[in-house]
Amino acid sequence: MQALLPVDHNDAVLLGRIETADGPTPVLLRDGAIEDMSAIAPTVADLLNGLAPGSMPPSGKTIGSIDALAFRGDWEGGMTPRLLSPVDLQCIKASGVTFAVSAIERVIEERARGDLIEADRIRADIAQRIGTDIRTVRPGSDEASRLKTLLIADGLWSQYLEVAIGPDAEIFTKAPVLSTVGAGADIGVRADSEWNNPEPEVVIVCDAAGQARGATLGNDVNLRDIEGRSALLLGKAKDNNASCSIGPFIRLFDDRYTLDDLRSAVVTLEIEGADGFRLDGSSSMAMISRDPLDLVGQTIGKNHQFPDGFVLFLGTMFAPTDDRGTAGRGFTHQRGDIVRIATPRLGTLVNRVVTCEEAAPWTFGVSALMRNLARRGLLPA
Repeated sequence: MQALLPVDHNDAVLLGRIETADGPTPVLLRDGAIEDMSAIAPTVADLLNGLAPGSMPPSGKTIGSIDALAFRGDWEGGMTPRLLSPVDLQCIKASGVTFAVSAIERVIEERARGDLIEADRIRADIAQRIGTDIRTVRPGSDEASRLKTLLIADGLWSQYLEVAIGPDAEIFTKAPVLSTVGAGADIGVRADSEWNNPEPEVVIVCDAAGQARGATLGNDVNLRDIEGRSALLLGKAKDNNASCSIGPFIRLFDDRYTLDDLRSAVVTLEIEGADGFRLDGSSSMAMISRDPLDLVGQTIGKNHQFPDGFVLFLGTMFAPTDDRGTAGRGFTHQRGDIVRIATPRLGTLVNRVVTCEEAAPWTFGVSALMRNLARRGLLPA
C-alpha cells in the first residue's frame, strides 16, 4: 500500500473506498490508521456533502493500520480488502483540450481520420506552422480571437481549437455513476481500436455546492482512432467498460494541501509493456490553459446542478506519440500494459490494460448500492 500513497501521507487526510465482506465502504486514512466511515456517512458523496467548508471528517471506527495492507493488482491476485474507486454517487465529468499539447493532438486526430502515419506528417506540419503560439494564449481573450482569425485564414482552424482558446471550455460526461474502477483494477480499451492511449489527469472532487473538497488522479482512457473519425463519436471513444480509472484516494484539501499545491503538481506517466516496451513522460499542471476553478465554474451553476456532487477530470497533460514498433505508427496500447500515473502528493494510480470484453463487467449500479446499504442499516431515514 505504501507504494500507492502520497510521499507525505502521514500528514494527509485521504478518503477512499474499499470492498469489505459487507460491501463498498468509505474509509479514511489518517495518522497511520484506516477508519471505517460508513456509520458516519454511507457514501463518499454523503460524507463530502455533510462536511462544512474547511472542516475535517469526524473519527470513524479504526479497522486497521495502513502498514498492514500489502497492495497487489487484480492481475497479481489482488489485495484484501480490495481497493475501489474513491468516488461513488458523484457524476463523472471531464474537461477536454485544456493543455496545448492535447489541443494540437486533437487537431491531428481530426485531420488524420484515424490514420497513424498521416497523423505523424500532420503533427510535424502543425508544429512548424503554429509553433508555441497556442501555449501562451489565454482562452477567450482578444489575443485568442486574433489567433483564431489567423488560423482560419491559414486553413488550420478546428473545433478543438475553439474549446482550447475560445471562451467556453469543453465539459462532457466521461462515465456513468459507479462505473469507474480504482487502483489495481484492469482498464479496458475496445478490441476494435487500433490507436489508443492513456490520458493521465488530475481530478478535482467537488460537493453538491460546487466547492472543491479534494483531488485525486485519473486515467481518461482514450480511443484516438474512433474519436478522430468524428467528434460525434466521443461517447463511443470515451465511455466503455472499465475505460475510466480514479484513485488511489481523494486527498482532502486542508492547510497542508491546497488548490495552489494542485496547480503546481507535476504528473508522471509510466507504461511498461509485456513486449518490453517502456515509456516515461511528465508534465506540469502549471501548463494548463484554464484555472481549475474556472473549469469547475463552467461545470456547475444556474444551468446545471449535481445534488450528489461531481468529479472533474482537468484535462490530459501528456499524449504519448513515441513509436511502438513500426516507425511512424506512433503509440498505441497492447494487452497487458501496466500504466502508472503519479504525483508525489496524490500518490500513484496503477492499472493493467485489457480489452473491454476481458475487463470485469460493470454489474453493481445505483440500485444495487441502495439495496446493499439498506441491508446494512446504513441509510438514514
